[in-house]
Amino acid sequence: MALFQLAADSDTAADDATLREENRRLRKVCQALMERVESGSSPSNAPYAAFERSVLLAEQVRERTDALHRTLDELSQVNARLLAANAEAEAANLSKTKFLAAVSHDLLQPLNAARLFASALETHALPEASQALVGHIGRSLKDVEGLLGTLVDISRLDAGVLHADKAPFAVSTLLDALAEEYRQVAAVRGLTLHYVPSSVVVDSDLALLARVVRNFLSNAVRYTEQGHLLLGCRRRANGLEIMVGDTGPGIPEPQRQAIFLEFRRANQSQSSHSRGLGLGLAIVDRISTMLEHPVTLASQLGYGSLFSVLIPYAAPSTGASSVAYAQKSWPESERWQHNPLQGCVIWVIDDDPAIIEGMQALLGSWGCRVRAAATVSALEAASDGERPAVLLVDYHLGDHRENGIDLAARLRRRYPGLATVVITANHEAALKRATREAGMHCLLKPLKPLRLKMLLGALLESHA
Repeated sequence: MALFQLAADSDTAADDATLREENRRLRKVCQALMERVESGSSPSNAPYAAFERSVLLAEQVRERTDALHRTLDELSQVNARLLAANAEAEAANLSKTKFLAAVSHDLLQPLNAARLFASALETHALPEASQALVGHIGRSLKDVEGLLGTLVDISRLDAGVLHADKAPFAVSTLLDALAEEYRQVAAVRGLTLHYVPSSVVVDSDLALLARVVRNFLSNAVRYTEQGHLLLGCRRRANGLEIMVGDTGPGIPEPQRQAIFLEFRRANQSQSSHSRGLGLGLAIVDRISTMLEHPVTLASQLGYGSLFSVLIPYAAPSTGASSVAYAQKSWPESERWQHNPLQGCVIWVIDDDPAIIEGMQALLGSWGCRVRAAATVSALEAASDGERPAVLLVDYHLGDHRENGIDLAARLRRRYPGLATVVITANHEAALKRATREAGMHCLLKPLKPLRLKMLLGALLESHA
């Protein structure tokens, strides 16, 4: 028994020794491995240091994440304020546009009446001094009209509320009236206007294209001290090029792009005729871009400038719209002596007494027999059963009355074939389109007397 116990104790001692040896060996291996790892790294990358650094980085990440969330919250609040401010700005811009539209309509009413009275007065036999004063009044009113129209146009373009109403029309519809108007304007400056007419049918917005060409002509008159102006057309493969040239001082190369910017003008003389805001060509650039009509400029210092705009042809199967009225081929020497307005009966409907008086004075000076009133019943009572040849009707006839198009449609059912001209200060494309689709003509306030006279003459001749 003692021997067995001794043997057991000996085995236990051997196992303990073996375990201790194994434990020592493992400790030695572990120590060697730790020394190898730590010997291959910098002190700062030791395991414990790495752990501390990881904890520190995690804390920094958390802090920066919190800061990022706070920043995002602040940005969200700032963005909300910016959106609110932008909405307020858009509302203010729309309000400004509506205000300008309303104010321009209210301003255009008396201005329109003044232009009618001044144009009627020019036809009277007056002393030379008085005739000169009337001419000055007329030119001053045209300047006011131009400045007001420019401000309203630029406001509408900025607000994006001015839209194109493209339709086919004979280019002569536009250019004949502009040529006659600016022939007289140029004569006042001692200049001559050479006009090359064309009967090509193009596809564009007549009113907006007129604005472009009118700005070209106005600039040509403004900057040309002597010589002549040119208004004409040239057929191109991809459209009709309307050109306006002058014998002015020309435009230096560095200024040829800048003059199409707002409030930029070419160097000009100190002539009293050189008026303007520097917005004319800026409007040309915006309108031509909207219409997709390329504008080009060629100029040579000391010899003059040539502005042009390229208009697409109307589709071959499309004739000129009702706006493009036909004219008889009177010889140039007789065209303005012939007066188809003499003795014709014209009805005028407008709710503004000053406009009625002005239209009576102007149309009467052209030899027309005018019946003017605010209502149809008053007109018919004054006409003694006489049938009207042309109806001139204002579009806005009061808040509680039908508009001019509806009233004219009602009268045309009573008088079939009645030629109708709707007169308005509203430049919206929808209104022009509605007028055209109703088979009527549209003129914008303030009325240009020569434009009205030519339209009336053409309407009367086409119905003769």
